[in-house]
Amino acid sequence: MVRVKSEIAKTIPVLNSESNGILQVIFADGQPLESLDPKLSDSKLKQIYHSMTLTRAFDTKCLSLQRQGRIGFYVPCAGQEAAQIGSTCALQEEDWVLPTYRDTGVAIFRGVPIPLLFAHLLGNSSDEMKGRQMPNHWGYKEINFVSVAATIAAHLPVATGIAMGMKLRKEDKVVMAFHGDGATSEGDFHAAYNFAGVFKAPIVFICENNGWAISLPSSRQTASQSFAEKAEAYGFTGLRVDGNDVLAVYKAAREAVDRARKGKGPTMIECITYRMGPHSTSDDPNRYRTKEEIEEWKRKDPIERFRSYLERRDLWTKDYEESISKENDTLIVNAIREEEQVPRPEIRTMFEDVYAEMPWNLKEQLAEEEEESS
Repeated sequence: MVRVKSEIAKTIPVLNSESNGILQVIFADGQPLESLDPKLSDSKLKQIYHSMTLTRAFDTKCLSLQRQGRIGFYVPCAGQEAAQIGSTCALQEEDWVLPTYRDTGVAIFRGVPIPLLFAHLLGNSSDEMKGRQMPNHWGYKEINFVSVAATIAAHLPVATGIAMGMKLRKEDKVVMAFHGDGATSEGDFHAAYNFAGVFKAPIVFICENNGWAISLPSSRQTASQSFAEKAEAYGFTGLRVDGNDVLAVYKAAREAVDRARKGKGPTMIECITYRMGPHSTSDDPNRYRTKEEIEEWKRKDPIERFRSYLERRDLWTKDYEESISKENDTLIVNAIREEEQVPRPEIRTMFEDVYAEMPWNLKEQLAEEEEESS
C-alpha cells in the first residue's frame, strides 16, 4: 500500500457557487441559492434527511459491531450520504442501480430493509445471497439493485451493457452506476465510458470523489484538472458538484437522468466529497491523512448542512431530530438483535443454487455431504 501524506488541498478547490464550475445549492450556513433550489416538497425533503440520518446511524453501528467481532469486514460511508442519496433520489422505481461497496446510503434510500442489510453482513439464512457475497456487496433483484463487484470498476461495462439492452428494447429506463475516483484509473472505466458515449447509452455515472483511493490521493490518481473532464473526452457531459450538498447532487442527477431517459445519452457527475472514516475496518487512515484535514471536512458534514437548510424552512426542530434519532436507533437495535438469532444457510443450498436443475454429479456430492452430516 502506498503511503503518501495528504495532498488533498491541492486537488479539491474551495467549494462555493463560483468555484471552478462546481455546482452548489446550499451554502455552509444552510442558506440556499434560490435560483438553483430544486424546490422539493416538504415530505421529500424530510425523506431525504431521514435517509441520511439512518444511513449515518447504521454506519456507526456497523463499525461498532465489527470492532466487537459480531460482524466481519465492513466498509463505512460516513461523509458521503449526500452524494449517494441525492443522486439516487433522482431515479424512478424501475431504473437500475449498480453501486460500489461503499454505497450503503443508496441501498437504504432505494428501500432495502435494515434487517436485510444486517442479514447480509452476518451472512445468515435470511441473506438474499445466502452468505456467498463479501460484506457490503449488496444486491437485491427485486429493486434492480445489481450486486457489487469487488474488483474496482468491473461493474461499469456491465452497467453500460444493461443500459444498451434497455435502449435496444426501447424501454423507458435509466441506469445509474457509481464509482470512486480510483476507478478512473482502471481499464474497465475507459471501456464503459467510451462505449456509452459512442452509442448514447441511457446511463448516469456518479463519481464519488472522496479524495482518496485507500491511501492514494487524487493528485496521484490523475493529471487531469478534474475527473469530470474525462467524460468530455468520450463525447458526453461531465459535471462537478459539491458532493456534500444533497440538493446540488439531486439537481445535477435529476437533469442527467432526464437527458438519459430522453435518449440524449450519458452524463458523468463528479461529486466532490470526503470519506470521514477509514477505507474499511482493515485500514488506518491516520497513517496517510492529517488530523487537520479530517477536522476541516467534518466541518463540511453533509447532514449538518442539510439540517441547517431544513431549519431555515421550518422543517427541522430539536423534537423532530430526537424523534427520528430514536426511531433510527430502535430500528437498528431490533434488527441486529433479530438477525443475530437467524441460523446460517444450510449447506445444501451450496448445491441447490448452482443450476436451475441439479446435475447428477452435484446430486452425488449433496448425497455424500448429507450422509457425512447425519
